[in-house]
Amino acid sequence: MSRPASALREAARLLTTATERAHAGTGRLVLLRGATGTGRTTVLEAAAEYAAAHGMQVLRARCSAGDSAIPFAAILQLLCLVPEFPDPAWDGDERATGAGLRRVLRSYAEQSPLLITVDDVHLADPASRRWLVESARLMDRLPIVLAATERSQYDVDPPAQGLAHSLSPALVTTHTLTPLSDNSAVAAVRSAFPDADDSWTEDCVRAGAGNPLLLRALLDDLSDGSHPVVPHTSAALYPGTFSAAVQWWLDCAGPGTAEVARTLAILDESWDHGPTDPGAGFPVLHIPSLLAELSGADPARVAGWITAMTGLGLLRPDGMGRARYAHPLLRDEMLTGVPAARRRATHRTTAEAMLHRGVSSELVARQLLLTDVVDAPWALPVLQDAASLALREGHIEDAVAFLRRALDEPLSDEGRQRLLTELGSLEYAVPGSSAAILRLTEALRLPGPPQERVRAAVALGTALTGRGRTRAGVEVLRSLYDTLGDRPDLVRILRQAFLQLSDKEQLVRQEAYKRLAEVAERSPESVSTAGYAFLVKYAVMAGLSSAREAMLRLRGLLAEPADPLSEPYLLGSAAAVAQWADELDEAEWLVERGLTGQRPDVLHPMHEALLNTRIDIVAARADYTRLLADPPPAAATPTNAHAHALTALVETGRLAEAERLAEAFDLRTAPESWELNRFLYARGKLRAANGDLAGALHDFLDCGRRQSAREVFSPVVTPWRTAAAECHLALGFPREALALAEEELRLARVWNTPRTVGRALRVLGTATGGRRGLDLAQEAVRLLRGGPAGPELVAALLALGRQLTASGESSRARGILREAAGLAERLGAIRLRDLAEEALRASGARRPATRTGAASLTDSERRIAELAAGGRTNAEIGDLLHLARRTVETHLTHSYRKLGIRRRSALSTALTGGDAACRSLVSGRDT
Repeated sequence: MSRPASALREAARLLTTATERAHAGTGRLVLLRGATGTGRTTVLEAAAEYAAAHGMQVLRARCSAGDSAIPFAAILQLLCLVPEFPDPAWDGDERATGAGLRRVLRSYAEQSPLLITVDDVHLADPASRRWLVESARLMDRLPIVLAATERSQYDVDPPAQGLAHSLSPALVTTHTLTPLSDNSAVAAVRSAFPDADDSWTEDCVRAGAGNPLLLRALLDDLSDGSHPVVPHTSAALYPGTFSAAVQWWLDCAGPGTAEVARTLAILDESWDHGPTDPGAGFPVLHIPSLLAELSGADPARVAGWITAMTGLGLLRPDGMGRARYAHPLLRDEMLTGVPAARRRATHRTTAEAMLHRGVSSELVARQLLLTDVVDAPWALPVLQDAASLALREGHIEDAVAFLRRALDEPLSDEGRQRLLTELGSLEYAVPGSSAAILRLTEALRLPGPPQERVRAAVALGTALTGRGRTRAGVEVLRSLYDTLGDRPDLVRILRQAFLQLSDKEQLVRQEAYKRLAEVAERSPESVSTAGYAFLVKYAVMAGLSSAREAMLRLRGLLAEPADPLSEPYLLGSAAAVAQWADELDEAEWLVERGLTGQRPDVLHPMHEALLNTRIDIVAARADYTRLLADPPPAAATPTNAHAHALTALVETGRLAEAERLAEAFDLRTAPESWELNRFLYARGKLRAANGDLAGALHDFLDCGRRQSAREVFSPVVTPWRTAAAECHLALGFPREALALAEEELRLARVWNTPRTVGRALRVLGTATGGRRGLDLAQEAVRLLRGGPAGPELVAALLALGRQLTASGESSRARGILREAAGLAERLGAIRLRDLAEEALRASGARRPATRTGAASLTDSERRIAELAAGGRTNAEIGDLLHLARRTVETHLTHSYRKLGIRRRSALSTALTGGDAACRSLVSGRDT
């Protein structure tokens, strides 16, 4: 290693100087000091070899704690190798014996210069130490060099005074061996393992902790090349040289330091999975006092030890400023031999000490994760509070860990029931966890207040339904009806949950809504506002209500006093219908209001429904960027999020990715559900975009068959009839296409929103053809211009442009098709843009053109952009215009894309600097 070589050179320099003085008759004490493992003995032995090679006589002694009770034990080691001198007798007179020994030594030195080496002089017996000190006072008059090594490491137990503390500096040359620098350690590792990569080398350097002894021992254990990564546990190392070196380091440090070192290791292991926010950590100033309390040491000495060990490299501060072991392997070795019971007891004491110091419940709870049952009044509240905090920060797995540990504490039946419901609900959300249903089942079986049993039943029913066991889920709810005969309010909650969960299963759904309708007709006062909202939603899906009627009814229900337990069902139903009615801002407000009231630690049927409606709103706005911002969650069967992601990939022209997503599911084994139907519709769009019209038609018709079986006839959810009609037309079956388009238009006029009616008119116009078809296409465009300017308007413009081209009105067609291409470009609807540009070429245009810049902004987009350019925040704009903040963000995203900017600061220039140019076509001109 490079550092020992440097130390040897320095030692050689010191000894050369001392030897020259000794040959001249003037000796000196050379004291080599350093921490354990820094190479004091290595340097001393090298010095002895150097001296012998230069004609000096050498006497050696190595001190040990075991000989500290034997007077002159170290000195006798020096002289026992001198045959000319008999062992002096110890007669109890230290001064006389010491004087006699010095006479022997003086006589011996008269023959030639002499080097005396005493290793670990701090362990010498008191008589030998006194003799060495007295002898050192005479060295400047004798040809003798006394070279001694002394441990100078800062320990928790105050050290004894050093050998040279009472000597004049003129009599002593002191050299301190420093720890390895990182560069020197890297060089040592590279020397032993030239092909090691940087990460492996860095691990070795950290585990070596700046200590030559530890690094050398580690490299010896790794020398067989069987460790592609440096282990985190010493059990993985053979033959155990590193382990022996660490244990020797602890033995040398003494019992006080060893106790603190091991206690710190126990704390250190609990910090592995703690918070990463520096503001959330245990105050660094408290750690020495905590260590002192746990180990019984002097806090001031502990603080000094932490500082010293950090300087040596054994400890390194983490991102929160806490002194931690430089490598997990080093920490693991410090814990060797520490019983598990002691570790648990230490963590319990630590938790209580932290609690008394006002540390956050999260950090206290992390200590409790490593303890046995505490059975103290403070333990359970700490764990529950830590779980709540973890949930607020989105750390579900941490919350699960805290609640699992809370179950170990003594609980009443009611407390255990509540805790099991919360824990099971959270475990349901953890990927790969299979414990949720078992926890919730146990919660339901416990005796407890009726409201707690209902919470457990609703959570269990939701979990079972989410795992594809809808019948079992609703039966759990139904099984409580009779036991709650005296609590009609709770029975209503169970029935509302029953209705929501039944949506997953066709026959159960039909039965549930039939019963609800009968009850509403027989005794309307017994049906809650949420129950009536379900009936409104059902009527909408069955094609029996207009958007105006449905929203009027729902707004009336929302205005009535709401039962807090029923409100989520009311809000969820109203939000879904509002989204279908294209009342997107109102729908978004209802979703956010509903989610605000949801507890993440209790499974609720409406939570998933509200999240699905939120995604539906984003899709209705054609915000493909947001739809594809995050990958859909992993699932065995397709979900609503997968369906929307598939559609967004198709519309943005990412067909290869769309195909991979579609192929990820085997729909033949997927259970019946509305989400499967929506995914079938999305896959049909993919197949149509790829030219597989027969496959697309199969998917659309299959979707329609399944939806009709569920009594979902309205086109507000999946407009499968118009999609199938387009496939029929492309395949040469106009009669079938016409029948489907007419039926869709009939149902669309019942619902009567621009989006649904405009879509049906567009497809019917294409299927009809001729002047009548052209009139229908124009009516579709006119109608859709009054609604959201989304993909449906692009499709209507495209259909109108094609029909105009077919009727010989190419010039007029090109204007319509350019508008379609420009709108598609702004929406990011690449598939529709490409179709529009293809239609433009077919109409005779030399080159398609799109409109960009400030002139392309809608009125709403311009107004929001101008407010943002004026310095308003998104929240302020939302309040001013009575819009949801997410709506403001969506409009600004579209505006940035149209204006070709990326930053808010560029809005002002983009809005005012290029309006004139933006009114012209970027490229292309009619022939």
